[in-house]
Amino acid sequence: MNLAAELADLAERRGWQLRPAFHEPGRTWTHGEIHDTAARAATVLAHHSVRRGDRVLIALHDGSAWIVAFLGAARLGAVAVLVNPDLAPGEHAGLAADSDPALVLCPGGIADRFPAPALTGEELLREAARAPRTEPARLPADAPLYVQYTSGTTGEPKGAVHRHRDPFHYHRSTGWGALRAGERDVTLSISRLFFAYGFGNAFVFPLFSGGSAVLLPRRPTPADVCEACSRHGVTLLYGVPTSYAQLVAEGDPASLRTVRAAVSAGESLNPSLAERASGLLGAPVLEQIGSTEAGHAFCANTVEAGRVGTLGRPVDGYRLRLADKDGRDVPEGAEGRLWVAGPTLMAGYLNKPRQTAQTVVDGWLDTGDLAVREPDGSYVHRGRADDLEMVGGITVAPHEIERILQEHPGVLEAAVAACPDERGATRLRAFVVPREDGPVPPPGTEELLGRLTGRVARYKVPRSVVFVPELPRTPTGKLRRFVLRRTAGNRPGPAE
Repeated sequence: MNLAAELADLAERRGWQLRPAFHEPGRTWTHGEIHDTAARAATVLAHHSVRRGDRVLIALHDGSAWIVAFLGAARLGAVAVLVNPDLAPGEHAGLAADSDPALVLCPGGIADRFPAPALTGEELLREAARAPRTEPARLPADAPLYVQYTSGTTGEPKGAVHRHRDPFHYHRSTGWGALRAGERDVTLSISRLFFAYGFGNAFVFPLFSGGSAVLLPRRPTPADVCEACSRHGVTLLYGVPTSYAQLVAEGDPASLRTVRAAVSAGESLNPSLAERASGLLGAPVLEQIGSTEAGHAFCANTVEAGRVGTLGRPVDGYRLRLADKDGRDVPEGAEGRLWVAGPTLMAGYLNKPRQTAQTVVDGWLDTGDLAVREPDGSYVHRGRADDLEMVGGITVAPHEIERILQEHPGVLEAAVAACPDERGATRLRAFVVPREDGPVPPPGTEELLGRLTGRVARYKVPRSVVFVPELPRTPTGKLRRFVLRRTAGNRPGPAE
């Protein structure tokens, strides 16, 4: 099989060739145009010495060139390496050294960061326009298709290797299974294509369903989201909690009324934020969880059965279990470490057999997440097992405190970190992004901390609150808690 060929054949069989597939600034591409250009892009890649089994590093911004580069590489039997184009030079150098690509596709301004030959997206499209088509390589279903790097929030990024068969399962279990994505749907994913979440949302689901996706070259602002929804009639919106918080603060409800369902992933979604975002959109905000190692979501709320405050239930084809620190199953209602088994678990980390063996054990992936299973079979996220703070020799889960702080309608976001005070003692500190134009004034320190009294143990109540304009996050929206500890934790905050 070959994913690129399968998708092209699917579009032809279903009569999607003239239907819109991708909207980018200045142009809409049909399914037929995308697959034809990808077949020609494969010829361009081969002309630049890419062969079956070689790696092609794609560090392009979201757009048609990204799509045809990926499909062109797949058609050749090459392996796409998906990289954020906005990383620092040293980060790009590290990923290039790890993946050893035969060719790099990137903006011209960063080409000198890579030792391999490089093409820009514009050059690829220009050369493809006059190149002949290449026939697809015949491959086994488990042949490597792409490498996607973890976000690196808890260590160096690791490249998860996925196969040609994996995207079929992403769509069956989540695109169709959870969201009923169809040919009339128009997708906008705030998470970008190099991220596992964005890859499924804006690449896999539209191509498997006959629908279309809006591709924006940069991470969109709330104004960009509203404009795209209004212009293209977006029906499926995908984001992370931070993007929904920003949309609630700045979004125009009238521009968003075509949205039939929204999805949140990447971090835990506070129930109060979910309700506010749902009110803005006039549509449910469905939380789900997945991972780079699993490829996409493995547990999700669905358009038929969504429950605020939960991750939903395992999607079709996946099994979950919760275990204690010794690997024993925990009883229902008890917190445990989340493990997942399913058809799309990575083949392994690129060049890292030891880390692979530690992460995937007997067919089960250790997600590193903490969760509780509810009586109805849904799961509630309790944070990351590696995202705990130590105060006075006692372990504290910041997630529990943050959820309560974010319930206040005057709070946009909140994070808690263990920071040294002026005497060198470690104390909990809350970092709060106020909602300036909310229905109530932003709260003060006393009001915020008062909300915690009686709801968490006294040692979990932060000693101080710092009001900040934004929280430090990775490009995929995950909180960089270590930055709070390092850059803000050694000075008293203005609210103390």
